[in-house]
This record gives sequence, structure tokens and C-alpha cells, in this order.
Amino acid sequence: MPAPKNQICLWYDKDAEAAARFYANVFPDSHVGSIWRSPSDNPGNKEGDVLVVEFTVCGIPCIGLNGGPQFPQSEAFSFQIATDDQEETDRYWNAIVGNGGRESECGWCKDRWGLNWQITPRTLTEAMAAGGAEAKRAFDAMMTMQKIDVAAIDAARRG
Repeated sequence: MPAPKNQICLWYDKDAEAAARFYANVFPDSHVGSIWRSPSDNPGNKEGDVLVVEFTVCGIPCIGLNGGPQFPQSEAFSFQIATDDQEETDRYWNAIVGNGGRESECGWCKDRWGLNWQITPRTLTEAMAAGGAEAKRAFDAMMTMQKIDVAAIDAARRG
């Protein structure tokens, strides 16, 4: 199968394969594809080390490049995962944070490789799309949270 015309390239220090396997284990419609090894020594790898990993996260094609520590991940890029309820929100959040990641604000967390995730219940995005007072109440509630509390967002939506 030919490579996708467009895919996300994520720069890792050295653990792209471990990250890809973790994502494939946690998220639906995710898998690890080809693994390319370095054909010779280079600044980030020795000959035979994993250089590139093809993987998919929730249907989004990605490649993980083991490029070394020069370019760490930042909040300028994140995956936003839409969830349907608190159970699904908790499952993804707890998987990321419980595997050496850390919590942040407003539904954001960071995995152990430094990649940022937004675990976002659909009720929050629906409230924001509704606009007006409903959006303001949901937004104000979200601003007090780390992991999003679906019941609290729903209550804020209702006023």
C-alpha cells in the first residue's frame, strides 16, 4: 500500500516505537505499521536502531522519527480526542497520565514522551458551538478543571 499523501511526523528523542505501541494499545482505530531501521550511524541513531515508525492514532496516519533530543514536543501540537462520556474520558486520561505522563489544565495532559493530548468530551465542544451564555458557562467551568468532569460541564450548560 502506498504511503498516505499526508501524514503527521512526530519527532521523538528515541522511543517512537514504544510510543506508537502505547497509542495503538490505548486508542481505537490505531495500529503500528512499518518500522524502519537506520542504515548507518547518524547523529541520533546507530546503525540498526529504530529510525522511523509508521503508526495510526484514531485513524490519523503518523510517522514517529527518532531524531534525538534537539526538538522536544510542545503544546504547539496536540492530539484532540473526542470522548462520549466520563468513562471514556477517564480511560484515555488515566492511560496517558498513568503511563508516566502528567496532568495539565482544561482537559490537556502530556504523555511520557512529551506529546500533548486534549481529552475533550463532546458535551464541551457542543456547548462551545452553541455559543452565548451556554458556551460561557461551560468554558468557565472547564477553566477550573484538569481532567474534564462531564457532569460538571453538563450542569454548567443547563445553568
